[in-house]
Amino acid sequence: MEEYSLDDPTSLLEAASDFANHPGVQTDDSAKDFLDRFPLPVIINVLQTKADVPGVENNLVACLERIFQTNYGGSLIPQFLVSCLLDKYLALSATKLIVEYDIYPLLLSCLVDGDEQVATASMDAIRSLASNKAGTVRIWIGISTLKRAYIAPIFGLIPWCNFQEIVFPADNHEATHLGNLSSRCSSLGRVRVLALVVKLFSISYAVASSVYNSKLLNLLEAEVSNTDDILVTLSVLELFYELAEVEHGTEFLSRTTLLKLLGSIISNTSADSVLRSRAMMIAGRLLSKENIYAFVDESSVKTIISAIDIRLLALEGQNTDECESAVEAMGQIGSSIRGAALLLSGSRPPARHVVQLAFDQQVRGKQLAALHALGHISGESRDENNVMLDKDAEETLRSLVYAAAAKTSKLAPSGLFLSVLQQGLEIRLAGYRLITGLVARPWCLSEICSKPEIINMVTDPYAETQKVGMEARYNCCKAVHKALMSSSLNVNSNPTLSGVAAKLQEAVRRGPYLATKNTEAQPVVMTAERF
Repeated sequence: MEEYSLDDPTSLLEAASDFANHPGVQTDDSAKDFLDRFPLPVIINVLQTKADVPGVENNLVACLERIFQTNYGGSLIPQFLVSCLLDKYLALSATKLIVEYDIYPLLLSCLVDGDEQVATASMDAIRSLASNKAGTVRIWIGISTLKRAYIAPIFGLIPWCNFQEIVFPADNHEATHLGNLSSRCSSLGRVRVLALVVKLFSISYAVASSVYNSKLLNLLEAEVSNTDDILVTLSVLELFYELAEVEHGTEFLSRTTLLKLLGSIISNTSADSVLRSRAMMIAGRLLSKENIYAFVDESSVKTIISAIDIRLLALEGQNTDECESAVEAMGQIGSSIRGAALLLSGSRPPARHVVQLAFDQQVRGKQLAALHALGHISGESRDENNVMLDKDAEETLRSLVYAAAAKTSKLAPSGLFLSVLQQGLEIRLAGYRLITGLVARPWCLSEICSKPEIINMVTDPYAETQKVGMEARYNCCKAVHKALMSSSLNVNSNPTLSGVAAKLQEAVRRGPYLATKNTEAQPVVMTAERF
């Protein structure tokens, strides 16, 4: 890697003097233009190697002072605190360096007190240091006093240290303990600290374990329990939403009271609708994981499902975002086999809401959410070996679909499926997904094959003009063909079924995209033009 240096700093000193003595306020654009010509590592290099040249210290320090007074320049301080620019110089102990020069407290100060750019850079710097598991961390550090300070850089190829000892101090009373820091912050500062906790948690299982053992997840729980500031509560719910997506998050979050908190929010009729909606979405994402049942009792999942079921009853007939969130959460829960089975259990299975709304064309938003949710429950998003549910759940699913059809003029599920495929693009896409999952059931396969209009749509390469629609139609076509070929139906002896099978096979062979038929050249007869 090229080493930044200037044998003759004259041009830099002239430019720095002009920048430092420029009348008026320097802008972000002017600071960026200067640093584009003379990158910060170049300036630091000259300060280190050319300090004996007259004017170097005064001009460059004055210039840097004005640069760092701009928002753009200030944002570079923590960003350059961790920098992989140099590959040589004296090796130092990273722990000693960070502790003796109070680098970590500086980063934390930038995190909670800086503007958005500075806070983001500080957070990235801390995460970068904590992410290094082996090898080296290349870092340079600028240290300055209050007025016209000499920025004293320390460059080094620094061996990896156990940074977790710094970011997760054993003593909760340490000033740098994130829990202690959070208690001293403004509401904005607390949210930033909690966002850092989430970033650290996502690094690895080992770091997540340190986060949990340091009781930092309790900070997020406390903020969710505190309803004094709805904006903070929403921000923390968004952080929980991110945590629920982390691969190892399921195990650690299941040890907390999160599910209980989410259930309380969903059941709280006096809570803001937005809070309930976000609580449902977090619960849905968390309970969509198959391995969640290895860490939580089934009763906890049932409590969440019951709370969502009750809210849907209360919202019946209403067209609200909360209703769509509730339906979507049920779909997420139903994407796992055990979750789907719970939604289809009991004398009044919670999945009845999803089935009813999936074929209700009165409110498009709720229907779209319900179609996708029913697709999840039917197994479209699961591995092909895990599409089917247990006997009782399958019978409930079949009964719910037939009952929904009986309440309409369509009378049969095939009529419902066709009506969905005859709607707009988004609804059709959801309909393709639903049939792709349901058609593994013999009753659904029979319904599909009994409706020539459905077969014509899923096999027609010209039925969709957008790529996403073509692919959804084709996947549906493949699923119907596979189900028919592996079914117990005697296709060869039934002329109707054999025709359907041939049509499906040809469509699968043709592929998902628009197919152009080979046409022979045809002569054109026309009246000759006369001059």
